Amino acid sequence: MEGTMAGLTADREIGPVRMQSKSDFPSQFNVARLKGASSTSIRSADPEPAAPDSGNSEPAPAPGASNVENKLFEQRTVLIFGGIDDKIARETTARLLALAGESGKPIDVYVNSPGGHVESGDTIHDVIKFVDEKAPINMIGTGWVASAGALIFAAGHRNRRFCFPNTRFLLHQPAGGVRGPASDIDIEAKEILKMRERLNHLFAKVTGQEYKKILKDTDRNHWLSAEEAISYGLVTRVISQMSELSR
Repeated sequence: MEGTMAGLTADREIGPVRMQSKSDFPSQFNVARLKGASSTSIRSADPEPAAPDSGNSEPAPAPGASNVENKLFEQRTVLIFGGIDDKIARETTARLLALAGESGKPIDVYVNSPGGHVESGDTIHDVIKFVDEKAPINMIGTGWVASAGALIFAAGHRNRRFCFPNTRFLLHQPAGGVRGPASDIDIEAKEILKMRERLNHLFAKVTGQEYKKILKDTDRNHWLSAEEAISYGLVTRVISQMSELSR
């Protein structure tokens, strides 16, 4: 979680809680100088390798990319792949609202993510639940669904949370690092604990597990296979064919 206040630099992410100076942060953490606004982020399960710097701010679209996007829209399919940030949140929100506005037919949302920003994950989570009343959403986990990715996946209706056979899930607690006056560090530490409690209650409600079990399980990285995720209450069932999706 990135936050900003005068004289304080903070980064909160889902993972073991830690407090450290900016210079001690692992390189994969996105630490921002605080200037009076506050935002939150979630730690990716593992750092992703840095892409080579081509000198361009945006990569050139692949040939036929727009045609693929059009086809996905026509098929009422949304892809949430990679790190979760405000750009992904905006794009996903736009697609979901546009599809729901077009008709009440089901929408298929595929998730493969190592995690990302808390607020961005919360945004997508809330929009999925908001849209689901009109246009039923099928959540499909693939690859790994970790951290903020699991938060997004958990937004799906309990009867429509699917995954492929080789999908893995990761749940864990918030982590954060702050720098500044002791009073500000104390404030940020309390906010991390509040976030941890909120997320644990959310996953307890979604899975049907006792809050104390979720609290214990997420004290460290808690990995689940597809079948384990079913037993845990996070996944409805494993699918391997498109015909198995709810229509």
